[in-house]
Amino acid sequence: MKLILASNSPRRRQLLTELGLPYEIQLLEVEEDFPAHLRRAEVAEFLAAHKAAAYAPGLAADELVITADTIVCLDDDVLNKPADVAEATAMLTRLQGRAHDVFTAVCLRCGDGREVVFSDQTTVYFRALSPTEISHYIATAKPFDKAGAYGAQDWLGMVGIERLEGSYFTVMGLPTHRVWAELEKLGALPEPTTR
Repeated sequence: MKLILASNSPRRRQLLTELGLPYEIQLLEVEEDFPAHLRRAEVAEFLAAHKAAAYAPGLAADELVITADTIVCLDDDVLNKPADVAEATAMLTRLQGRAHDVFTAVCLRCGDGREVVFSDQTTVYFRALSPTEISHYIATAKPFDKAGAYGAQDWLGMVGIERLEGSYFTVMGLPTHRVWAELEKLGALPEPTTR
């Protein structure tokens, strides 16, 4: 099957490449609003499936589109991408010194109509961060494209994350172990000789 990654995320591209999976990029503008009654993993799963639905009409029978969405939850509050410095500062101030959950949901939508939606959860433990560390990170990394206003692979992740319970790759934006297993079930992995 021909794999299509419907994501502008350099981290998702990196992870699929490191898995050794051939793919091409296709991008469509899709609204990322979700119903207010959804909670935690439901939000990420809804958004991943919603994105895939936008690609469905253009898929050939031998194509499979991969869409994903990552959210950060502090208790039941969903921390999306910050709009500006003030919002990023507020998010990181709330997260510092606490544990929070990261959910990445993936939708694998086949051109023949098959669809699989799943999510993976990782709990992230941040040490206490100073206001100077937070402002330095925001000024240098400009994390406005990241849920919760940080990237685990960035400076703040390196100095602030004390430990994880779950997959590091889920926090990066793609639960690679689950993606591989689900692609295998769908018969969408390349032959072993090409891996």
